[in-house]
Amino acid sequence: MDFHFHLLPQLSTFSILLICFFVTIESVIPSISTDKEALISFKSTANLPPYFWDQSSSPCTNWTGVVCNKHGKRVIALDLSGLGLTGSISPHIGNLSFLHYLQLHNNKLTGTIPTQFFNLFRLRSLNVSSNSLRGSLPPNITQLMALEILDLSSNNITGILPQNLGQLKNLQVLNLARNNFFGPIPPSISNLSSTLTNLNLGTNRLSGTIPSELGHLHKLKELDLAVNQLTGTIASSIYNISSLVLFTVASNHLWGQIPSNIGDTLPNLLYFRNCINQFTGKIPPSLHNISGLRSIRMSNNFLEGTVPPGLGNLPFLEMYNIGFNRIVSYGDNGLNFITTLTNSSRLSWLAIDENRLEGLIPESIGNLSKVLSKLYMGGNRIYGNIPASISQLSSLTLLNVSYNSISGEIPSEIGQLKELQMLGLARNKLSGTIPNSLGNIMKLNHIDLSGNYFVGHIPPSFSNFQKLLSIDLSDNSLNGSISGEIFLNLPSLSTILNLSNNFLSGPLPEELGSLASVATIDLSSNQFSGLIPSSIGKCTSLEGLFMARNKLSGPLPNALGEIRGLETLDLSSNQLSGFIPDKLQDLRVLRYLNLSFNNLEGVIPNGGLFKNISSVHLEGNPKLCMHFPCVKRRRKVLVRVLITTVALATLATCITVGLLLRFRKRRGSGGKATETNSGLLLKGQHQMSTVIAQQSLSSTHVLKGSIGYIPPEYGIHQKPSTAGDAYSFGVVLLQLFTGKSPTHESFTGDQSIITWVQSAFPHDVIKVLDSELLDDLIITEVEHNCLISIIEVGLSCTCASPDGRISLRDALHKLETARKTLLSAKSAKHQY
Repeated sequence: MDFHFHLLPQLSTFSILLICFFVTIESVIPSISTDKEALISFKSTANLPPYFWDQSSSPCTNWTGVVCNKHGKRVIALDLSGLGLTGSISPHIGNLSFLHYLQLHNNKLTGTIPTQFFNLFRLRSLNVSSNSLRGSLPPNITQLMALEILDLSSNNITGILPQNLGQLKNLQVLNLARNNFFGPIPPSISNLSSTLTNLNLGTNRLSGTIPSELGHLHKLKELDLAVNQLTGTIASSIYNISSLVLFTVASNHLWGQIPSNIGDTLPNLLYFRNCINQFTGKIPPSLHNISGLRSIRMSNNFLEGTVPPGLGNLPFLEMYNIGFNRIVSYGDNGLNFITTLTNSSRLSWLAIDENRLEGLIPESIGNLSKVLSKLYMGGNRIYGNIPASISQLSSLTLLNVSYNSISGEIPSEIGQLKELQMLGLARNKLSGTIPNSLGNIMKLNHIDLSGNYFVGHIPPSFSNFQKLLSIDLSDNSLNGSISGEIFLNLPSLSTILNLSNNFLSGPLPEELGSLASVATIDLSSNQFSGLIPSSIGKCTSLEGLFMARNKLSGPLPNALGEIRGLETLDLSSNQLSGFIPDKLQDLRVLRYLNLSFNNLEGVIPNGGLFKNISSVHLEGNPKLCMHFPCVKRRRKVLVRVLITTVALATLATCITVGLLLRFRKRRGSGGKATETNSGLLLKGQHQMSTVIAQQSLSSTHVLKGSIGYIPPEYGIHQKPSTAGDAYSFGVVLLQLFTGKSPTHESFTGDQSIITWVQSAFPHDVIKVLDSELLDDLIITEVEHNCLISIIEVGLSCTCASPDGRISLRDALHKLETARKTLLSAKSAKHQY
């Protein structure tokens, strides 16, 4: 009894401790309440609306996207895919310790993947694809040992792939496509040989070779390594994964040959895509023996040889693309392999373009699949006519046979292709008129008939193309005028209108301005006449406008300055007149302007693109000038010529009168006559000489203040003469046209105005002419030749030897000739 009473205090203490222990354990063990807290935290960071999830209830009672276990005590699945969630993923999601499935794909989540994810050791499926998550994939992802599906595709996750991915022993699907992973493919992935069925690493920046160890993945059904930077050859072990259904390595830098026995080693293959690489060799005939094939895409390689037989063995084929290779065929029957494809009733895409295929288009082409929507045959050596049977391909949305040698006319039956959106017949030898039936193809977006021999008018039915985005009829022999109704009914035209290099004529219709969305209009090299319609300013989306080599006349419309996005403007080789609109200098994105060979006149704007002379072409417009109206420059030239001719005529009169007076005085008085310096008379007439008139006109007095105007022989006491008068006149003439006084400070030592002009005559005479006379512009050839003649007169008058100087009579004759030449040029060109 005493013993028991002795133990009672100890038992009581133990019981208390035990109770406290269980209470503590209960408080830290995760439960539905901790799950609820984690979900509420996620709701907050993912910006779920307040009404989402009733926080007064249990997560297991109809919370959207939440699944609990059958006892209703723990959350085992969370599916909030496609709800447009924003924000980030709460790290508290790692407290959902019973979570098996986490589906957050197709949202707008940002931030990084929380490291707490990797505490979810029961997680079997993690799908956060199609979000905007960033960061890297940490190595401790291998803690998710139960993981069967890992889908992080379509995010912005970066970094090197963890080398220990092979430790996820239960992984069946690994999808890391469309991210920014780089570096090599981890060979350890081959350790998942007993489980992995889908491996998708496409559209990243992975480099290096494809590990041959991947050939151990004998359960693999889908292998997608497309759009990376992988190099080297593909190991034969990979071609031996017989379970493969999808094999795509497109858009890499791989090379080598396709194994000849691929049809035997990959019997279950449905999709084979190795396009956009550097594969060589031939298409293996065994490939066409895989009867279940849905898609063969081998374009953009260096494959050669012929199309092997066996295409008739592919009844389920939906796509056959061997374009952009070096495949060949010969003779009229070179395209008969197309006939064997008539067994492929599901074929929707056939591309054999950009090869070296020769032959006629078989009539059987009309027997291809009724669901065929795209037919690419351009860039080959196909000849003959387009068979009318092609109109039986009623589902065709794209037909491209451009860049061949197809001849004949376009069959009118082609207008029966009511679903057609793109028609490419460019660069062939087609002839005749464009059939009006093309206007029946109401869904057409793009039509290119350029580079053929079409004649006649543009069909009026083209006004039916309400959905047309681009039209190119260039480089044909089309003629006639353009109906404004066509432009009026092309509201969707947004890419290009190209009618260049034809024989189209007549005025441009005002309706051209209805093309408000088009980026490029090219009407160059035709015979259009009349004005450029002012409505062109309504084409506000224009980036390029080409109207060169036509017969357009009248002024440049001010409305051109309203096309703010215009980058290129070429109106050269027309008959345009008037001034260059100042608004053109406000086009801030204009990079190229060609207005050459027109009849433009007036001042050239000096702002915007006009500051960059290498981007502006104005040659062939003789009436243009830089700083003030060109007529002033021409008048300056003409006025100065008139001044010299009148002055010279006056000089001759004065000399004659002086000689008569001298003769009479001598006869009447016998005394010495007063000598008259005709150079002084000339200077007094035009107020340009520095000679100061004195009461005494002796040669001694004339020397004062007259340096540069008197001939050198006067300094050695020779008497004044007509040769001396010619010298003085020549100096005045040089001053008049160079703008420099003979006493200019730059003339020192042996240099004078005469030697300065001589150094530039005749090839660089422009350099010594008065800048105000030229206005910084290139002068016309007529003006240039006249100015050379005038300067030549000045130099001929100032020859050092009196005997070598031109007579004043000859000088007058030459100046009068120059004056008449300028006047006749003015009259012929209507410059005034």
